[in-house]
Amino acid sequence: MDSTHNSIFDRLRQGETIAANDPHRGQLVEASYATMKLVQQMNLSADPDEIKDFLGKITNSKIDESTALFPPLYINYGKNTKIGKNVFINFGCTFLDLGGIIIEDNVLLAPGVKLLSEGHPGDPRQRESLVPKPIRLKKNCWISANATILPGVTVGENSIVAAGAVVNKDVPDNTIVGGIPAKVIKKIE
Repeated sequence: MDSTHNSIFDRLRQGETIAANDPHRGQLVEASYATMKLVQQMNLSADPDEIKDFLGKITNSKIDESTALFPPLYINYGKNTKIGKNVFINFGCTFLDLGGIIIEDNVLLAPGVKLLSEGHPGDPRQRESLVPKPIRLKKNCWISANATILPGVTVGENSIVAAGAVVNKDVPDNTIVGGIPAKVIKKIE
């Protein structure tokens, strides 16, 4: 891939690993600090419309009136997060979205949920590189308190992730998973 014609943000969206010595890596830090300013303002608000307005600025998208967020929310970039209709994001969630996060309609996120769409290589010589892999939460799924969704995971439609679970593999539709690492507990009939 010719990285000279794509911004570092385009390259992340395309799934390219960003090396620690990438000449454009500083742009990621600058963008994160700009996002942090908006996040801090949003997290001080108790007005639902103002919160949605800030979230729209952070994600560079229109947030539907049916979606609700109880701050604080911690998000490092924001522009790679897409949020559907009738989504509820409870207190203290964390989104690392450089790899991309898609939250479809009617998704529930309990307090303390972590959506981590970026990671690092296992090889210690490459560890400071950034590896983006998108997360997708399909319609009607419920991510319970303090669950963590790791890079590259899709949580299926109508599925439930139990409290405290760490999800490192895709969750099929209509399934309950739990544990560390998360395993299928049962199918939803």
